[in-house]
Amino acid sequence: MRMYGEEHPNQQILSRIATNDGHGENSSYFDGWKAYENDPFHLTGNPKGVIQMGLAENQLSLDLIQDWMKKNPQASICTEEGVSEFKAIANFQDYHGLRAFRKAIAQFMEKVRGGRARFDPDRIVMSGGATGAQETIAFCLADPGEAFLIPTPYYPGFDRDFRWRTGVQLLPIHCHSSNKFKITHAALETAYRKAQNSHIRVKGVLVTNPSNPLGTTMDRETLRTLLSFVNEKRIHLVCDEIFSGTVFDKPCYVSVSEVIEDDPYCDRDLIHIAYSLSKDLGVPGFRVGVIYSYNDAVVCCARKMSSFGLVSSQTQHLLASMLGDEEFTTSFLATSRRRLCRRRRVFTEGLKRVGIHCLDGNAGLFCWMDLRPLLKEATVEAELRLWRVIINDVKLNISPGSSFHCSEPGWFRVCFANMDDKAMEIALMRIKIFVYRENDAAVPAKNKRRWDETLRLSLPRRFEDLTIMTPHLMSPHSPLVQAAT
Repeated sequence: MRMYGEEHPNQQILSRIATNDGHGENSSYFDGWKAYENDPFHLTGNPKGVIQMGLAENQLSLDLIQDWMKKNPQASICTEEGVSEFKAIANFQDYHGLRAFRKAIAQFMEKVRGGRARFDPDRIVMSGGATGAQETIAFCLADPGEAFLIPTPYYPGFDRDFRWRTGVQLLPIHCHSSNKFKITHAALETAYRKAQNSHIRVKGVLVTNPSNPLGTTMDRETLRTLLSFVNEKRIHLVCDEIFSGTVFDKPCYVSVSEVIEDDPYCDRDLIHIAYSLSKDLGVPGFRVGVIYSYNDAVVCCARKMSSFGLVSSQTQHLLASMLGDEEFTTSFLATSRRRLCRRRRVFTEGLKRVGIHCLDGNAGLFCWMDLRPLLKEATVEAELRLWRVIINDVKLNISPGSSFHCSEPGWFRVCFANMDDKAMEIALMRIKIFVYRENDAAVPAKNKRRWDETLRLSLPRRFEDLTIMTPHLMSPHSPLVQAAT
């Protein structure tokens, strides 16, 4: 029995990594996932459950992959048509990866970027998903205590992927909605000087392009600003481009690999790309991550470290065949982009009808939703109160901006590509009913009758059925004020 004030035994016998909170799991971002896992929505099995809108998965085009696999059974060693390759593939252990796989990945990366950049298969390094890619890059580029600058808002998983086991710090480059969260040279310099004043050595800048959570792409000017900055400071630039194949609208996607092709003065040893098939292809369970560095020493070190997170040879074999099918990949990317564009348009138009707006976006599997008008006060506490109502009463798992380190309370990331049309329809209706009822509560009594008539005209006939699927919509402690309509 432990006496009061004594250390927990685990803190004496386990490592700091095992006992610290560096994973970041204790955040509202992951708390939303737990709420969904404890009460998952199902159209017939649990219609009152939490709808998962906090997971950036691309499920809109998996049918295309299923169709390809049915037509190409020889691509898998687990079929009668492909089992003849079983022995060779099952015994393959080279951490360079299958040559055919690396070649197919390089070709796919080029196609995603419109053929405007070239990738050398010999620079393709495998990893266990984008998580493994980011951690390996951090291990290669920085020592514990050193730092990378990162524009806010940023993906909460970076606190785990880039920091937890490496000991590398992430320091914010504060970006703001006034210019649509665009990275500026002034913001870069401010963040760099602040680190210097704190005696922290900055080793690089980490960005996502397309942005997670903004759903926007960087223009050529911004990328040139970043390249100029890192070359001037002699620090690294890591571009996470895992959503590059999800760009569904103008402006066209510009990769850092394209920009350095036109810049003869850029030191390519400072440039590194993280990629994955989890978002563009929609296969996160395959755990395919890619490190592409223009620095020979980084390629060599990362390849040695990849032994800790290789992609299975069976998966490599299958994907080498699939991604090597030029006709299929061309058709898949075009169809996926059309479906993502349509889904985002339907979702954002549904939000607009109740006065909710999103940042203009052209990529990704999510929207950056602006609920600032619904806060009583512009504080993180007010944002989290609103978030708890949406989780517990509206039964939607959306992610608060504070979990993305956003400096402006009231923004939320909402994922729209990880569900079918019916689930999205119900999610939109839950939001509409919630906002309507909050508005109704704020309407003076003398205007109540007119509001009731407008509300009845605005709602579909299936309103009552959907209300049943949306329990506890009126919280006694609602943080909302009247929404703008």
